[in-house]
Amino acid sequence: MTASQARTPRMVGIVGSAGAYGRWLSRFFQQHMQLQVIGHDPADPTSHSPEQLLAQADVLVFSAPIRHTPALIARYVEQSGGREAGRLWLDVTSVKEAPVQAMLASQAEVVGLHPMTAPPKAPTLKGRVMVVCEARLQQWQPWVDALCSALQAECVRATPQHHDQMMALVQAMVHATHLAQAGVLREYQPQLGDLAAMMPYRSASFELDTAIISRILSLNPSIYEDIQFGNPYVAPMLEKLVGHLQRLQEQVGQGDDAARGAFREQSLAANHAAFGEPALAAGNYTFERVGYLLADLTERNALSVHLPEDRPGSLRELLNVFEQHGISLASIHSSRTPAGEVHFRIGFVAGSDVAAIALAAADVDASGIGRVLA
Repeated sequence: MTASQARTPRMVGIVGSAGAYGRWLSRFFQQHMQLQVIGHDPADPTSHSPEQLLAQADVLVFSAPIRHTPALIARYVEQSGGREAGRLWLDVTSVKEAPVQAMLASQAEVVGLHPMTAPPKAPTLKGRVMVVCEARLQQWQPWVDALCSALQAECVRATPQHHDQMMALVQAMVHATHLAQAGVLREYQPQLGDLAAMMPYRSASFELDTAIISRILSLNPSIYEDIQFGNPYVAPMLEKLVGHLQRLQEQVGQGDDAARGAFREQSLAANHAAFGEPALAAGNYTFERVGYLLADLTERNALSVHLPEDRPGSLRELLNVFEQHGISLASIHSSRTPAGEVHFRIGFVAGSDVAAIALAAADVDASGIGRVLA
């Protein structure tokens, strides 16, 4: 490919611009890639028309509900009438075979994208995975590479079919098992109380599982519905999942030594061998690290501080205040608020002088280094 053949967009069009990902992508393209962005969304009467997107956008991004995306793309193919030749069409849905196949009916170059996260509070996808399905890509390859680099995601390439097979496990199975757990917890509420009543008895595993349940139930329910119903590989997975649970139910119901032996062999030993020692060791270490993190975040002897100036040395100045007051730190973690502010949660060693911490907090506020939140 020669330099003259490589394509660079002047304008990006987003179909579904009023949705959560549409809004996030609009900010990203404008702020991080310095591109003009126009969008269409039925929920936004002030948005551009589909015809304006087709006429003006060099890159067209479909960010619509999974169940509607293939038919929506088909309408754009028909209305475009070949004008899309030489342009790039993308989609960001959680299922890839049907949307990519619909885009391939156009004359555009085609890439399916799947960021493995809800729209983040952060400005990029740093620390997150994004699956990239390069279905028909030539002249736009350098720009797609630049897009992946700018997003800062951990990009993994796959075919649409392989993606959907993986998502039946990575997404649909995880959601299904946790929604089943949610149903069981709901049925036990009359006897044992709600989730708040159960949490004092929590293990790290229970806390993590209920956090995932809470995440699923807090976000857009139509997304989770479509992940189950819109992926053709989910039904066979669910059959296997139910089969394993039924086998365990039968073994526990039988209850004798033979049943226990079968459980050890089928559920423990066979799975241990299939996963392998390296993967098990890495996963176990991850669990331990998350357990330490949860312990840090539940430590009551802590302060949360927002640093308004995002510049080198600001964190060092903050920590120096605690050093001046003779306060030893046990942990420090960063997180983002829904508004995107970075907050540092600072934990102190047991027995720290509460009065000294209060004085240090007052100094942080007074100096303008940071804003103490709690």
